[in-house]
Amino acid sequence: MSNSTFGRIVHYSKKYWGRIAISTLASVAVGTMDGGFAYMVEPLLRKTFATNDKTIFTLLPIGVLALFAVRAISRFLNDYFIRTAGELAVQDIRNDLYRNSMHLGLRFYHQHPTGSLMSRVLSDVAVMQSGIGNVVTSVCRDGFSAISLLVVIFYRSWELALITFVVIPLTIYSAQKIGKRIKRLSGQSQEKIGDVAAILQETYTGIKVVKAFVLEDWVIQRFRTTTNAYYNFVRKAIKYNSISAPVIEMITSIGIAGVIWVGGSMVMRGELTSAEFFSFLTAMVLVYKPVKSLNNSYNIIQTSIGAAVRVFEIIDEKPELTNAENAVSIERAAGDVEFRDVSFAYDGEKVLNNINLSASRGEIIALVGPSGGGKSTLVSLIPRFYDVTSGVVLVDGTDIRSLRMADLMRQVALVDQETMLFNDTIANNIRYGNFSASDSEVEAAAKAAFAHDFILEMPEGYSTNIGDRGVRLSGGQRQRICIARALIKDAPILIMDEATSALDTESEQMVQKALDNLMANRTTFVIAHRLSTILHADKILVLEDGRIVESGSHSELLKSSGLYSRLHSLQFSNSGTAETRQES
Repeated sequence: MSNSTFGRIVHYSKKYWGRIAISTLASVAVGTMDGGFAYMVEPLLRKTFATNDKTIFTLLPIGVLALFAVRAISRFLNDYFIRTAGELAVQDIRNDLYRNSMHLGLRFYHQHPTGSLMSRVLSDVAVMQSGIGNVVTSVCRDGFSAISLLVVIFYRSWELALITFVVIPLTIYSAQKIGKRIKRLSGQSQEKIGDVAAILQETYTGIKVVKAFVLEDWVIQRFRTTTNAYYNFVRKAIKYNSISAPVIEMITSIGIAGVIWVGGSMVMRGELTSAEFFSFLTAMVLVYKPVKSLNNSYNIIQTSIGAAVRVFEIIDEKPELTNAENAVSIERAAGDVEFRDVSFAYDGEKVLNNINLSASRGEIIALVGPSGGGKSTLVSLIPRFYDVTSGVVLVDGTDIRSLRMADLMRQVALVDQETMLFNDTIANNIRYGNFSASDSEVEAAAKAAFAHDFILEMPEGYSTNIGDRGVRLSGGQRQRICIARALIKDAPILIMDEATSALDTESEQMVQKALDNLMANRTTFVIAHRLSTILHADKILVLEDGRIVESGSHSELLKSSGLYSRLHSLQFSNSGTAETRQES
């Protein structure tokens, strides 16, 4: 798994081979200079001190400065181009992750907390970035440096080189053992940081509830417990990272001690000159630095692989709903909708059972009933947020599963009970229903939703930024912007899931009048807890336990003395005007 994951990380970098090539060449230059420097120690010492060559002695400082100047430039080119290549590769990964997640169905989002998904997009991808950067930097620069120095070592004395070489496999083995544990801990710690992000998302978006129920101490303790759990995994990863360097240093010290003992003896016996021994010793000391760096990079790459596994899980996730092989295109539907023997189960639990209904163009179908009856699920099947378990949903007589999903979505406008607005201007929030809409069309939609007047009172009118989730607007104002957004889409099928639930009485009356005109020649499905808003519906369907238990007009259902009649009596008891909120 780790090899394939690492290969995928590298694959994302191939697109930027030009930057990587420059970085690689610069890495080679840095690495070979280390070997060249170690090799030149012997002739420089011999010619300078053995022959008292003052010319070389004079030029030596200039040569050292020139060498390190070239090395510094090479190192800059290496770092700059590999880091920018890594950043671009990470950007591609993050874009692919977000793109694929946007094509996944609602079931996926119900199974994955928002904070966990945010953590994968932000935190996990950032961890991967360090791994991508270390691929070329470590393998090329430190790799070439180690190879060139090893060449010098073997050239000077193969006997001493064997002593040096013995400890290198030991350092590699130690790094692999430690790296595996770091990889495992990395994945676990990233899961915990996802839990932290989930709590942040919940508490910040639900701060009003936290304040209203005096939950500050409780959420603080919950956050502290979660961060402590995250720390426990990070602490273990830090422990293994921290122990890596000392272990490698202890192993290399064995090699250095052995070389000093054996090499010193060879110099004393005249088998090796002091200049050659010093050159060897320089190369040996220098070689352990890139080896140590390679081991450290291995740990970083293992951490990246742990994070990458979580990222690629989302990238590899297949959409539950896709276009049929020979999907049919549709421009604009007439709006006829039919449910034929439809049943639906969610994770094995039956939600809808044997639903049969038909709605013609221009009809208003109202759905009422107790909470959990399946009303929202039923309307969610029309735009294919979910697929039916059995039966068929048809639009204009065509099974919606045979239509192109993008075309089907264009036939449906939605006003949900959750007023979801974006941190953008009022005009843009309305225009999300139709990006090609002109300013006059945006204004017309706002007027139809009775939002125009309060928009003009805003500081910058239609250009006013409404903040995160429309926080600068009242509940009724947010709902009317959502209605305007649905209206500008001008779809033949309209779904309203408790669309007027957040409106005050005056606003509800204005919006209801607008909707009466705008629902003409559109097939409208209305879920409502206020029965007063659906009195003039063409057909009222009463759902209970996933079944349609009653169907008819308002007057017909009142006469039947069934569930609808009982719900009506509860809402209009005593004075006949007081409304008791009935959960839908």
